[in-house]
Amino acid sequence: MSWARHGHPTETGSAWSDAHDAYEALRLTQDRQAARVVAGQATDLKDCSELLDMLGLDATAIRPA
Repeated sequence: MSWARHGHPTETGSAWSDAHDAYEALRLTQDRQAARVVAGQATDLKDCSELLDMLGLDATAIRPA
C-alpha cells in the first residue's frame, strides 16, 4: 500500500505562507527584545556574549533589520 503525498500551497499569499511570515516576524521581534534585555543586564561584553550564546541568540539580533 502506498501513501499519497498531499501537496501544500506554495503560491505567495497562501494562508500557510502568511502565517509562517507572521510567525517569523514575531520570532525576530522577540529575539531582538530578549537580546536587548540581556545586553542591558550584562556586566560586560564577555558576560553579554556568554548569555546570548546560552540563550541561542545572536548579538546582531539587537540591531533591527
